[in-house]
Amino acid sequence: MLKFVKNHLETIAGVEIYPILSLLIFFGFFVVLFWWVITAKKDYISKVSNIPLELDNQNESES
Repeated sequence: MLKFVKNHLETIAGVEIYPILSLLIFFGFFVVLFWWVITAKKDYISKVSNIPLELDNQNESES
């Protein structure tokens, strides 16, 4: 199966750029995500981390 796909892809002109672009997109996404996590404000992180607890308390009070 892999031999068929590899042989078929070799006939396409310029196909070697796709793995490079995929790697760059993958790497870029995680660099941006890492940067966002490092620069996120502590108030925002604590607010977001308490959302499940607030929703649980609201559900208990409605019951």
